[in-house]
Amino acid sequence: RRRRRRRRLWLWLRRRRRNLTRTSLAPARFGAEAAAGPGPWAPRAARLQCQGSVTSLCFIAEDFVQLPVPIIQQLYHWDCGLACSKMVLRYLGQVDDNEFESALQELRLTRSIWTIDLAYLMRHFGVRHRFCTQTLGVDKGYKNQSFYRKHFDTEETRVNQLFAQAKACKVLVEKCTVSVQDIQEHLAQGHVAIVLVNSGVLHCDLCSSPVKYCCFAPSGHRCFCRTPDYQGHFIVLRGYNRATGCIFYNNPAYADPGMCSTSISNFEEARTSYGTDEDILFVYLDS
Repeated sequence: RRRRRRRRLWLWLRRRRRNLTRTSLAPARFGAEAAAGPGPWAPRAARLQCQGSVTSLCFIAEDFVQLPVPIIQQLYHWDCGLACSKMVLRYLGQVDDNEFESALQELRLTRSIWTIDLAYLMRHFGVRHRFCTQTLGVDKGYKNQSFYRKHFDTEETRVNQLFAQAKACKVLVEKCTVSVQDIQEHLAQGHVAIVLVNSGVLHCDLCSSPVKYCCFAPSGHRCFCRTPDYQGHFIVLRGYNRATGCIFYNNPAYADPGMCSTSISNFEEARTSYGTDEDILFVYLDS
């Protein structure tokens, strides 16, 4: 049933790209209203029932995309990448909790999770993916970064080996630059992406003022967001609004308000900060 559902969704998206006629949209809505999906003003051809997800509707048009990616909150300060992977797999209808835990054990994923680990995780589940980065391996300059320092010596060999074996393991890794336009085109096809950002830079416009600077610190953990040091964090991209110039994403460290939103300029600053390698893992719906 999951495969049939994904197939129907993929076929619908292909028809939508061929037949889309409406280009002007009503202004975007925010908070709970936005999370509920498009209202009656939405073009009929751009609305789709997506069963088995937190949000009941996905909306795709030329200037506005909002995908029904479920929100899953991370449990610890180190597992944001795993929470993002679970969101993506749930969106694809691919995995249950037992299968996911079994995969983590098989891949020996521990408390130090790199983007290449997430790419191997997608490959494990047979999910079509494309990992774009500026560095094929570990940047030795990160050894002096407080975020990487603790596990750098033990992780360098392991991570470099994963990059070296990627082609043989059918993990698609490319050294390339990705533009905002590339990301938007990807999302417009119903696909999603996991992005590494500097959490000290990224600010959600939907979070209340007292919360927005701390929404990357799980309950009981110290918030690093106001320190000048790099703090790596994974998020899941789920849409955009060209009219208002914003990006929609899921933040695994904070479940409210559900969907987060930030300006394209803030998103670009956060994802291109030193320490991210501009890592982005594109994941495809037709997996």
